[in-house]
Amino acid sequence: MERRPHVVAIPFPAQGHVGPLLKLSRQVAHHGIRVTFVNTESVHARMLEASGDDDRRWDGIEMVTIPDGMEEVKDPRDIEKVAEMRAKVMSCHFEELLRKMNSSRDERVACIVADATLGWAFEVAEKMGIKRALFWPAAVPGLVLSLSLPHLVEAGVIDDCGSAPSDTAIQFSPKLPAVKAVDFVWRCPGDQRMQEIVFRHAMGVTKPVRISNWLLCNSFYELDPIACGLIPELLPVGPLTSTDCLGNFWAEDRTCLNWLDLQPCKSVIYVAFGSLAAFGQNQFEELALGLELSGHPFLWVVRSGFTDVDKIKYPDGFLERVSDRAKIVSWVPQEKVLAHPSVSCFVTHCGWNSTMEGISNGVPFLCWPCFADQFYNRSYICDALRVGLDLKAGEAEIISRHKIQAQLEQLLSDVQIKENAERLRGMARRSVSEGGSSSANIQHFVEQLKRCSEAVRHCD
Repeated sequence: MERRPHVVAIPFPAQGHVGPLLKLSRQVAHHGIRVTFVNTESVHARMLEASGDDDRRWDGIEMVTIPDGMEEVKDPRDIEKVAEMRAKVMSCHFEELLRKMNSSRDERVACIVADATLGWAFEVAEKMGIKRALFWPAAVPGLVLSLSLPHLVEAGVIDDCGSAPSDTAIQFSPKLPAVKAVDFVWRCPGDQRMQEIVFRHAMGVTKPVRISNWLLCNSFYELDPIACGLIPELLPVGPLTSTDCLGNFWAEDRTCLNWLDLQPCKSVIYVAFGSLAAFGQNQFEELALGLELSGHPFLWVVRSGFTDVDKIKYPDGFLERVSDRAKIVSWVPQEKVLAHPSVSCFVTHCGWNSTMEGISNGVPFLCWPCFADQFYNRSYICDALRVGLDLKAGEAEIISRHKIQAQLEQLLSDVQIKENAERLRGMARRSVSEGGSSSANIQHFVEQLKRCSEAVRHCD
């Protein structure tokens, strides 16, 4: 029996990173490549719990786990200690895993596919003579910015702590939104130490890019032709989607799909802020009352930890008043929700996975970013792609119910945004169809993997 090329994929241990790499891994596996997916023990346990221990959805991918050392970190909020411990513990176990695989002719690794943030994984693979593919799970302009940071620091545009004058705007191309200082991924107002740590991590992407054999990203060329042109070797392979919502850390409440079936076409406001965002109680209540004032049916994801109080507390009488037109759940199969014909718009934190899923389904956005790359994604959605409106959440301490209601009404009546969203949906679908740009890039990557594996086999 012919030996299949063996790829080992390893994500950064967070849902927004695990999901897209797992979807890419499954696509690669469908092309006849053997894929081993490496999770931390804690992440894999959460995924199994969320899926009800149903491992059929891995669809031929071999799942293995390694420790992350988090039990030795006293304060999990100390991002510097967490990063140091993960790098120390995970790199040792990852190298041990690769060496064990390479000791067997049948398991020899042709290539690793690793999240761009895991610099140590690329160093381990390089040391062992294993090919390396970098996976960038965010917007392409974000990678352009990270790769430009050494030059920007040298030129004095940004200091070596990641700070810049408030009116700074970095323009990589006239056809791309300028990256404003207030939208820097690493910006942490009031916490200079945290900002410096995150900035160093952003700077750290340059070496993995330099030593990688392939650069892959969750986007499609037609969405980002200008940004992609700034990194000629980049292979966009998105949008990375799946009908079974791979990589979830929370159990899905699928009763929401039955509820959506009962709603009129294009009537439902879908509200979800991802896996990490948290609101203060006052803002949470204003959001609830804004949805009520809209008069539309709404599906709202309120997961554990979404507010800064121990128990979710809704405004007095709110649940009773909206009971006939609201569905509130802890987690949803988001791609199925966004594909449902009853959904009219998406109130979102602008995480890149949510952005790609919304674009793939032609759903307009009401943008409410919370941190990191979400602020630039908002600019991209509203100013470049023109498929959403900005709630301007960063310009007020609390966004009022009336502002939320008004922006929803404006979004739902904007014909041009709806047309733009539908046009992008068609572009996204064509890119992953046979002969499309992303489909061709995956095929190209797979063919090169097979050639590399053949070369390794001849050396045995």
